[in-house]
Amino acid sequence: MDALIVGADRLGNIPEVLQQFGIRIAAHVSGRDSTHQRRSAPLPAGIQVVILFTDFLGHNVMQRFREAASREGVMFVCCRRSVCALQEALGRRMSEDDCGGCGGKDGCKRKKH
Repeated sequence: MDALIVGADRLGNIPEVLQQFGIRIAAHVSGRDSTHQRRSAPLPAGIQVVILFTDFLGHNVMQRFREAASREGVMFVCCRRSVCALQEALGRRMSEDDCGGCGGKDGCKRKKH
């Protein structure tokens, strides 16, 4: 799965965490450029997930990328830029997708965890 990372200047250990979930970083945008606040351009081709690091983004930048992901039907994950927060957010989001959004409740047969 290819990801667009939005936020943070440096990723540190984030690429290793993403590999655990089968996610490859296809593009990284720091979000500091003022054009990111105004544009509503399409996401890069082949992106399947957008990861927004909320502690490094302004409200307008986050809103634009969330809108782009929603418009194109791409999954997005919002969390702080920390290994623990990312693991928790991805784990929660992946389990929702595996269970069709039910989170494994009510005897879901698609539950994979």
